[in-house]
Order: sequence, then structure tokens, then C-alpha cells
Amino acid sequence: MAPLVLYHFPPSAPSRIGLLCIRNLKLDVDVKEVDLFKKEQLNENFTKINPQHTVPTIIDSDGFILWESRAIGAYLADKNYPNGHSLYPKDVKQRAVIDQRLQFDCGTLYPRIRAICWPVLFTGETKITDEKREKLYEALGWLNTFLEGNKYVAGGTDWSLADLSLLASVATIDHIGGNLSKFKNITEWYERCKTLPGWQENDDGARGYGERIRSLLQDKL
Repeated sequence: MAPLVLYHFPPSAPSRIGLLCIRNLKLDVDVKEVDLFKKEQLNENFTKINPQHTVPTIIDSDGFILWESRAIGAYLADKNYPNGHSLYPKDVKQRAVIDQRLQFDCGTLYPRIRAICWPVLFTGETKITDEKREKLYEALGWLNTFLEGNKYVAGGTDWSLADLSLLASVATIDHIGGNLSKFKNITEWYERCKTLPGWQENDDGARGYGERIRSLLQDKL
């Protein structure tokens, strides 16, 4: 049977979520890098697999194709652990909170990071507007509140897919120069994340991305 294949670009936070999920689910994977900076995602062979030409994208051992990192994590957890896994438990209320935190990352926190970084990379902007900066720190404030009295971002007694998703985003913020020190709950959680499988891979990718952004910025986050 063919192995699980992951199309991946280490600097990309969403792509790193996919790999973090795979590492924490302890799955064998064949990682194939797609360099977005070189526009390899537009190659015909890749667009045949994923017409949206985004990473991460997986091809499962049975040929099933899926993209979008949070969907990938949920699918792999359910498929490989049909009786449930602590990352994505079967309890409907626990899962609902995890899903809410995943949606928060996908719909609120990460877009506010992207709104800062995308223009720096692709339109030549070198300054961060006060509005963009304030919106990012506003979202971090909400995350800090989620963690009040909790070790994990969805509460509960163990790590979840929500922690992995938000770890990729927070690592990006850290390495592009964000000031996390004002968020005590986040900094304590972020330190605990260092025990997770895949931590170093994620951090290396975020660091490389951060270095690229900081080299182009004439401003501080």
C-alpha cells in the first residue's frame, strides 16, 4: 500500500499545522516539499491534484485527496483512530469546543497574521499599520482569555488539534517579532508546547519565515 503523502512548505503556518497533526497522530508520511516562493504550487502536476494549488495537501494510502490543514487533521484522526483520539475526542461537546478554536485560528487569528505578512512578501510594503497591529494583538488577547485557568486552548485534560493549529500561528507571530510577553497564559502554554512531537520542525519553519519577513520590514510588530 502506498504511504500517506503530504505536500508541504515549511514556512507556511497552515502547512505546518498539517505536519504537526501527522506527527502527533504518529503516522508514517512521505513529505514532498512544494516551494511557494518559487510558485511550484502552480505546476500542472500539482494543480491536477489540488486545483486551488494550496498546501498542505494529502494523498492518503487509498488515493483519497484532501487539502486544508484543519480538515486534514480531523480526517486523519477519525480515520486512523475510529475509537477516538485525545487530539479529537468523540465527545460532542469537547469536539465542538475544539472546532470553535480551530475556526478561531482559521477565521480570526491567522488572517490577521496574513494581513500583515502578505503585503510585505508580495506588494513591497515595509510598514505595519496601527490598525493591523491592534487587530493582531486583539486576537492574541482573546486566545489568552481562552487559556485562563486552562493548560490547553480547548480546555480539557490533554492536547487537541486546536493546540496544534494555534501553535503554528503563534510560532509565526513569535518569529516575525510579535511581543508575546504581555500574554502570560499564552507564553506559559507556548513553553509547554515544546514537549509536542513536531515542535522543532514547526519552529524551524516559523523561524525561516520570520527571518524573511523581518528582512523586508522597516517596522516592528
